Amino acid sequence: MRGTSARRTRSLALRAAAIGVSALLLSACAPTASDRQGASATGLSGSLTIFAAASLSASFTELAKEFGADNPAVTVNPISFDGSASLATQIAEGAPADVFASADEANMAKVASELDGSPVDFASNTLEIVVQAGNPLHITDLSDLAKPGVQVVLCASEVPCGAASHTILDLDGVTITPVSEEQNVKAVLAKVQAGEADAGLVYVTDVAAAAGSVDGVTIPGAERAANTYPIAALADAADPDVARAFIAFVLSAPGQAVLATYGFAKP
Repeated sequence: MRGTSARRTRSLALRAAAIGVSALLLSACAPTASDRQGASATGLSGSLTIFAAASLSASFTELAKEFGADNPAVTVNPISFDGSASLATQIAEGAPADVFASADEANMAKVASELDGSPVDFASNTLEIVVQAGNPLHITDLSDLAKPGVQVVLCASEVPCGAASHTILDLDGVTITPVSEEQNVKAVLAKVQAGEADAGLVYVTDVAAAAGSVDGVTIPGAERAANTYPIAALADAADPDVARAFIAFVLSAPGQAVLATYGFAKP
């Protein structure tokens, strides 16, 4: 009897120990409150107001649409597209925005005190000569823009596409007098599309977006004046989590794939 009792006691002790180990393992594997919150993080809600460079019009319209579809509880407001210099001025003057995507680092730097954290580069872009459909003046390089009678339109020098235009023209030793200087790249494109100018300097992405209504002429060595695009959340964003989530989406593989389809390169 004593042997049976002893065996029974050892059996009960082993069973208790096993139950204790199992409990510890289950406790270690069980999701914490923060884990559960992270698992349901797709339930973002709030609103999103984006200020983006004009050259991002097509790509960011698609990105915002996809982000809104993935986060139906988020209200994605119509995006404000304009020259980066104009957008930076608006932000500095207190215009409500949650995310700013600039076409250059210089204009992002102008609003450094308004940002929540450091900007992150997400794309790059290079210039191309845009000409009227069919290229009636047979423009083949930058030097052709300096020929008498050729009407050229550029972005203003304070606008990223304008700064890049002056850089590439100076590097190639080409001097031109534009018939007008515009505040964003889409305005330059529109002038050529409407026949109000023979040619202009815009981004390769703008020529691609307007395929059929204009033609593009490649600039050898255009990467010498490439623009890097940074993006950042604003310190007074209405819904900081939403702003950060959109930026994360832009930087993600799906977001980068969308940008690539519009001709943007990696930063």
